[in-house]
Amino acid sequence: QVQLVESGGGLVQAGGSLRLSCAVSGAIFSSLNMVWFRQAPGKEREFVSAIQWNGITHYADSVKGRFTMSGDNAENTVYLQMNSLKPEDTAVYYCGGDPGHWHWPPRQNEYNYWGQGTQVTVSS
Repeated sequence: QVQLVESGGGLVQAGGSLRLSCAVSGAIFSSLNMVWFRQAPGKEREFVSAIQWNGITHYADSVKGRFTMSGDNAENTVYLQMNSLKPEDTAVYYCGGDPGHWHWPPRQNEYNYWGQGTQVTVSS
C-alpha cells in the first residue's frame, strides 16, 4: 500500500523560505508522477508543482521562479523548496502520487495517493 507523509510546514514571514517533504512508502517515488497541490481557506485546491517519473518538473505560474520540486532516490522522498514566500502562499499543501500516464495539467482525480497535508502560513 502506497503512503505519502508530508512534513515541513510552519509559520514564516513574507520573503522567507520553507522546505516541504513528502516521504513515500510502498512504492519507489521515481516510478510515480508526483504533485503538490494546495488549498487556501475558502478556495479550491490548486496545482502547485509536479515531477514526472522521468524527472521533468512543472510549476504553476504563481510559483514559477520561487519554488523548486525535487526528489531524493536514497530517501524515497520528494521535496518542495519554497523561497520568497508571500502571504498568498498560505495554504494546506498536499502531496500526491500516481503511477498512471502523465497528463498536463495534472488533475486531482488522476492521483490515487495523497498525504494528509501540511499547513504553511506566511505572515506579512
